[in-house]
Amino acid sequence: MRHPYRTRRRRTVALATGVLLTAGLALCAPASAAASGPAATPSVRSQTPLVVNARWGGHCTYDRIVIDLQGAAPPVTVTPVSQLVYDGSGKPVPLPGTYFLEIRLHPAAGHDDAGQNVYQGPKLQKIQLSKLKGLALTGDYEGYVTFGAAFDTQPVFTTSVLHSPERYVVDVAHPATC
Repeated sequence: MRHPYRTRRRRTVALATGVLLTAGLALCAPASAAASGPAATPSVRSQTPLVVNARWGGHCTYDRIVIDLQGAAPPVTVTPVSQLVYDGSGKPVPLPGTYFLEIRLHPAAGHDDAGQNVYQGPKLQKIQLSKLKGLALTGDYEGYVTFGAAFDTQPVFTTSVLHSPERYVVDVAHPATC
């Protein structure tokens, strides 16, 4: 005949072992497995702003580059560079000019979660404005979207974000032409 105390003790030990094993497995599971259930929160990638177009225009005292966005405007850096290169390959971008600006948005993407392009703007465009001589999409890679702008003379520029719809703007000053 089994003693009731021993039976209860074995059940308690078995239950505690099961709880500890379950907890240990949960801690060892990758985060992606834990977040894949129906109650999972949306991925960070799906909230990444999308770059959908780039355009430009000439005005009396400035040339303007506009980058159209879907979602909130991400942080952007605009940096003078000695030459424009395509992200990843490092190959030179064939735009005329002596001075260049690199416009880098991060986090951002020119494609959706399925890898389909959402960017509908020009990939490489020669332009004949007072200052702006060319614009190119130079990268859409690992959360960075990069453009290069070409000029014959050193650009003096300001940047801003405009809303409804969201867009990032680079204005390059030049002497009045109107």
